[in-house]
Amino acid sequence: NRKGVITQMVKDKKIAWHAGKSKWKKFVNLNDVSLGIELVNKGHQFGYQKFSDQQIKSLIKLCKKLKKKYAIKKENFLGHSDIAPVRKIDPGKNFPWKKLSGHNIGQWFNQNKKFLIRNEKNRRSTFFKNLHKIGYRYFNINKKSTNDKKIIQSFQQRYLPKNVTGKIDYKTLKISQFLVKQP
Repeated sequence: NRKGVITQMVKDKKIAWHAGKSKWKKFVNLNDVSLGIELVNKGHQFGYQKFSDQQIKSLIKLCKKLKKKYAIKKENFLGHSDIAPVRKIDPGKNFPWKKLSGHNIGQWFNQNKKFLIRNEKNRRSTFFKNLHKIGYRYFNINKKSTNDKKIIQSFQQRYLPKNVTGKIDYKTLKISQFLVKQP
């Protein structure tokens, strides 16, 4: 909750049906292979809030415990908007992914790598190829779709929360490239 109190609603080994229709990398229906953590927030329709310090401290503690217990890779800490970007926008731009990555929870990008865009005309294709390598789904690399904007916004909410435009600008493309090039 907002005060950082953790309540377990479903045992770890049970399916909580928290993810809904979802995809990530080779996985479809992440309900079967994931643990869901919900943070109390009014949500985007009712006055989306910043997450409280207590919530984030408790979340970090819980994630570290689960990471150790189940040998979860840091890049497999995901939000609903990562696994179902066409349907979900949470946890949203106020979620502190960068802070969590400092605790090895969630993937973040390292800007120390050299980056070149070889052909500006292939910006969309390059970006979606990068997203596919990272794990995102719900798009066709070679064909534009009405879902593209939602998927781009989902990526930007996580990695560029102050610039959620739904457009593949240079910085958005660059971050996708940094993520792909990381070890």
